[in-house]
Amino acid sequence: MSANRLNKIKTFLEGSPNDPFLLYALAKEYEKLGDEKSAISEFENLSKSHPDYVGTYYHLGKIYERQDEIEKALNVYENGITVAKKIGDKHALGELASAKLLIE
Repeated sequence: MSANRLNKIKTFLEGSPNDPFLLYALAKEYEKLGDEKSAISEFENLSKSHPDYVGTYYHLGKIYERQDEIEKALNVYENGITVAKKIGDKHALGELASAKLLIE
């Protein structure tokens, strides 16, 4: 089922290749399929092309945590905190700050 969703997302991306929601969905689908390398790549690309898409940072940080890449996770959380403050997203700010605090 997930491989089918992955293909659907890729098809949608053909029509809207720079849509941040679709890029996020692609990264999450790779993550669900256990392909963390592809998920990281997609999340990192999303953070560069759409740096204000704040949900990216929490999920990318969690993948780095699972891979025991704590410094990378901390950096991602810190970047996300900066973005959340900039755009005024208090919910994301709280989640990112909590995630960061738990691994410091």
